[in-house]
Amino acid sequence: MADPTIEEIAKTNAENLARSGQAAAQVMKGGAEAMTESRAASTAALQELTRAYQEMAIKNAKNLTAAMEALAKVKSPSELIALQQRLMREGVEAAISESQTIARLTSAMFAAAFEPMRKQIEAAQKTTQG
Repeated sequence: MADPTIEEIAKTNAENLARSGQAAAQVMKGGAEAMTESRAASTAALQELTRAYQEMAIKNAKNLTAAMEALAKVKSPSELIALQQRLMREGVEAAISESQTIARLTSAMFAAAFEPMRKQIEAAQKTTQG
């Protein structure tokens, strides 16, 4: 078995260093791309969440107006009690539904923001292991 020459060792080390540099460059490029994709995804998700809040505010304002009009038309105490119960029930149901929608959109926003980074981390791990 022949000992490797200094030139062979230097050549092997240079090749390994070049491969490592290429891998590092690929990881860095992927990281920048993942950040851009993450920013775009989170911006879109935030816009959807903002739209949901706006729609909820408009709906709540309309419901409040309708409730005030209905209360103004009440003619008896029993009718008032029945209306209040209905309005409370509807209000609780709407609040539950709206909170579920907001929670789903918020979760989707964070998932959209972090998914590109998760994929990039996995890709970087594969690159450094392979």
